[in-house]
Amino acid sequence: MTASSAIQDTRDHFAHCIQVFGGTTAASRRLGIDERALRRFVNGDLPISARLLDDTATALRALIAEATAAETGIAALDTSDPQSKPD
Repeated sequence: MTASSAIQDTRDHFAHCIQVFGGTTAASRRLGIDERALRRFVNGDLPISARLLDDTATALRALIAEATAAETGIAALDTSDPQSKPD
């Protein structure tokens, strides 16, 4: 893998992470980074540092925890599932 393809792969993966957050606006809030700066990272105008990747991973773990808690709450309330009703 060449250095330029590794940089492109990192940029592509970072762009995917931005979409996992729900887009640039949501990622901006989660990461505390201006939306324009996020676009510049994705477009290759700014280099993506190891620190930015670490911060993104941390924010994704927090999102996972929030989503898991939300799913648990929904599952506890879901009475429409026939398997959850007594026979």
